[in-house]
Amino acid sequence: MSTVSENLQPVVEDEITIEVTINGSPRSGRAEPRLLLADFLRQQLGLTGTHLGCEHGVCGACTVLIDGEPVRSCLMFAIQARGADITTVEGLDDDGELHPVQQAFHAKHGLQCGFCTPGMVLTCKALLDHNPTPSEPEIRDFLSGNICRCTGYVGIVESVKEAAAAGRGVSPAAPASTTTER
Repeated sequence: MSTVSENLQPVVEDEITIEVTINGSPRSGRAEPRLLLADFLRQQLGLTGTHLGCEHGVCGACTVLIDGEPVRSCLMFAIQARGADITTVEGLDDDGELHPVQQAFHAKHGLQCGFCTPGMVLTCKALLDHNPTPSEPEIRDFLSGNICRCTGYVGIVESVKEAAAAGRGVSPAAPASTTTER
């Protein structure tokens, strides 16, 4: 007579080939149907710029762009991305030159520890792709799904303003002077 535990065998799911375009290049890998996109990107394709924070879709650290839209890669199965055009933070540079959003984050101190930065930068890129001249309330609203525990968001919002101005070919307004002339 066998026990229940002897009769239970782990279910081995067949791996499926997943073909996507990542950062402009066709890529493929094999994964079980239950593998999350974030894990596929990190483990199968070596794109470790996609960070895993909460793994519940709350923090935004795992954000990637799928067909230009920000998506939480910890909530999506890799198989759901078959045929998609995916942009990760690794794909933003242009022949070694930082993307304008990355440049602005550097210039305006939009990061501290850097853990949220890849998701934050991709979210900001998506915002500026859809709205090249966002107001501060629009910036804050668009970023409300991304959590940063270090910066207080001031530098991040200023980074988006800087990137928006750079995209229009203008210099952002100089900060108001805190000193008075005598």
